[in-house]
Amino acid sequence: MNSNNPNELINNFLIYIKKERGYSEHTATAYKTDLNRFSLFLKSRLCAIIEVNRDYIREFMAKEFELGFHPKTVSRRLAAIKSFYTYCVDKKKVNSNPAIYVESPKLPQTLPDYLDSGKLSDILSIPQKNTMLGIRDSAMLELFYSTGMRLSELVNLNVNQLDFSSQIVKVMGKGKKERLIPFGEHAKISIVNYLEKRGIQGNYQSISGPLFISNRNKRISHSTVQRRVRKYLGSFAGSGSSGPHTLRHAFATHLLERGADIRSVKELLGHDSLSSTQIYTHIQPEKMKQIYKQAHPHG
Repeated sequence: MNSNNPNELINNFLIYIKKERGYSEHTATAYKTDLNRFSLFLKSRLCAIIEVNRDYIREFMAKEFELGFHPKTVSRRLAAIKSFYTYCVDKKKVNSNPAIYVESPKLPQTLPDYLDSGKLSDILSIPQKNTMLGIRDSAMLELFYSTGMRLSELVNLNVNQLDFSSQIVKVMGKGKKERLIPFGEHAKISIVNYLEKRGIQGNYQSISGPLFISNRNKRISHSTVQRRVRKYLGSFAGSGSSGPHTLRHAFATHLLERGADIRSVKELLGHDSLSSTQIYTHIQPEKMKQIYKQAHPHG
């Protein structure tokens, strides 16, 4: 490897995070964008990628903010740079990680639009059941809400990952960590109906092909799922920014509101830490008042 060739270093890093670290294709693509932008910035400053110090990284982040990028995007760029230089240290291309003491920008804690169970039931009834597109979309919405899985997890699902007799789906999460999630009767009926319309019946365990496909019979893309989900959520909830994560949020909050243990919800969501799950403990003010009056001695 030519240590002075940034493209070669970046490409080898991307291969490493996919093959050895189990990063998703989606994350690898995002990191590629981030590191290519950083590499172009360094080129404009006549700085080799292996001669970077933290001042260059801070200047790059400031430049991204000036260009109008969201703090979440800039934070991801920094995460990509940190991960890249950790790899470079491991491969002895640099002596230390110049990004390790660079702080991430503070992110505003925002939650997806809250959807109560009644409103969500109305949304789930929107897809037209007399078209193949509507049948597929209905199955996707039901599975999202029934399991709380991530967008990438749903896209990558194969038919044989679902056990319809026990109503359990095996999901491959972040870092190639497997977890089992139960799914409800509504999701089961919608998915079986969708598969039957595709001509798939009987022994589902023997079918290794993608669960959800496009109109070209290829595995459905991330962007298509996002667009379809936003269409249904936006048409009812009036929020064009809503997407698959809104359904994941609804799954978690509805479970917690009905008394589910937060640690169990953590396992279902595939979170590494409990702090990641606590963001979903959103309770409507009126419900909070009701709980307070029932529980407090002077309520």
